[in-house]
Amino acid sequence: MAVVVPFKGLRYNQNTVKNLADVVTPPYDVIDTAAQDRYYKRHPHNVIRLEYGKTGPFDNEAHNRYTRAAAELSAWLENNVLVSESGPALYFYEQEFTLEGERKIRSGFICGVRLEPYAKGVILPHEETMPKHKADRLKLMRACRANFSPIFGLFTDPKMNVDSALREAVKESSPDVSFTDETGEIHQMWVVTDPGVICEVQQVMADKRIFIADGHHRYETALNYKREREAAGGDGSGAEILSVTGSCCTGPDGSCCSSGKEPAYNYVMMTLVNLYDPGLVALPTHRLVRGVTGLDKKRLVEQLKESFDVEKYPLAKDRNNFQEFLRLLAKKGQVCHHDGLNSAATETKGTVPHRHVFGLYTGEDQLYLLSLSNEKALYRMMPQDKSPAWQGLDVSVLHTLIIEKYLGICGELRAKAEHITYTREEEGALAAVDTGQYQLAFFLNPTLVEEVTAVAAGGEKMPQKSTFFYPKLITGLVINQL
Repeated sequence: MAVVVPFKGLRYNQNTVKNLADVVTPPYDVIDTAAQDRYYKRHPHNVIRLEYGKTGPFDNEAHNRYTRAAAELSAWLENNVLVSESGPALYFYEQEFTLEGERKIRSGFICGVRLEPYAKGVILPHEETMPKHKADRLKLMRACRANFSPIFGLFTDPKMNVDSALREAVKESSPDVSFTDETGEIHQMWVVTDPGVICEVQQVMADKRIFIADGHHRYETALNYKREREAAGGDGSGAEILSVTGSCCTGPDGSCCSSGKEPAYNYVMMTLVNLYDPGLVALPTHRLVRGVTGLDKKRLVEQLKESFDVEKYPLAKDRNNFQEFLRLLAKKGQVCHHDGLNSAATETKGTVPHRHVFGLYTGEDQLYLLSLSNEKALYRMMPQDKSPAWQGLDVSVLHTLIIEKYLGICGELRAKAEHITYTREEEGALAAVDTGQYQLAFFLNPTLVEEVTAVAAGGEKMPQKSTFFYPKLITGLVINQL
C-alpha cells in the first residue's frame, strides 16, 4: 500500500532568517492579490516568491513568474538562505490553534509518499479538480523541480502507533522549528533522523491507504510531472536521486519497506495526519453564485418549495442575528435516524446520518433555511450512478437539487469556475451579495471526515471544495527538491 520515505528537506537557515513567521505563508490557493503583496513586502526571502510569484505586464515564455521562482530558488541555495538537511528525515509537526474559543493541537508528519495512480486505490482523492489550476502548478514544478508546499493526507491509525513512535523519538528534544504566525497559530516541528523510528513509521504505514484532504491539484500535477520526466528518460546525471532510507526494515508482508534509490520525482511531499487525531477539524466551504441570466429570486424561492421546507429568516440591519442563524443551520443539520443515509461501507469510523439543510441569502436582508422535505426519497432524486455515500453529501444535494436543477450551473459550466466562487467568509458572503458582486449565497454545514473517507474509499469524488480542513498547512517549513 502506501510507501512513505524520509527525504533531505530544504529548510530556512535560521542563522539568516531569525523569525520564520516572516517567511512562511498559507497555501497559494487561499492567497488573494492583497495578501500576495503583503507577503512580498514582509521579507525579501518570503516563500511567496517561490510558491506564488507575481505576474508582470511584460511576462513571456522566457521571463515569467515560474522562471523568476527558479532563479530565486537557485540564489537562495547559493547564498545559504535555504540549506539541506544533513540526512534523510521525517518531520514531526504540530499546529496549535484556537477554534470557537477552544485551544486545539493537530499533529502530523511531513514525508515523501510514492506517487500512485488513483486506480491503484493507494492514494484516494475525494474532490474534482480544475484543469487551469493544474496547468499553473505544472509550469512551476517544471521550472523549479521542487515541492514548496505539502499535500495534506489522512490515514487511519486508531491505536495511534505512528504518533506514539514520533512523540517518543522527540520527547526529550526541543523543537527544531518553533514560531507563532500572523493568525496566532503556534507551529512546532522536530527533525527525526533515527533509522529505527523511521522504519517503525514505515511499517505502520505499509498497509495504509492515504486520503487526500487538501492538495488534489498538486497531487495530480506531481503525477503528470512524473510521467513527463519518465517520458524524457529521467535525469541521466543522477543528480536528482532520492536516498530512500539509511537502512532496510521488513514490512508486514515480509518485504523491505524501502531500500536502494529511486528518482525523487517518484515521490511527492505530504503532511500526513491520523483520522483519529483529536485536533483534526473540518469546516464548511460556502458558495457564492453570479452570472445566472434572468434569475428571478422570488421565483427561485417558490421553486425550492418543491423539494425543501423553506423558512424565512429576516436578517437584522446590524447583522446581530446572523450567528444565531448559522447556529440554527448547524442544529437542524444534526444527526437523524432515517434509513439508508450514508450506508456505504467504509474502513474508517463509520458514516453518520444527518439532515440536509442549507442557508440561502438573496439580498435585501432576507435569509432562508432550506430543509430537504423528504429525506427518505433523497436517493430517488439523486444521480443513480452514484453511491449512497455520495448521494448523501450536503454538497451533492446542494449542487444536484438546487444549483444544477434551478440555476442551470452543470458540469461544464461549473468546471469553468465562472459562476460559482467558494468562500469561508460568512459575513463577507453577505456583503458580496449586498454589493451586487454576487446574486446568491448558499451556506452549508461542514462535511464530516467520515463522509470524505467513505466517498474516497468507494472510488468517487465529491464536488469541488466540499471540505475545508482547518487550519491550512503552512507553506515554507520544508521544501522537497525533485
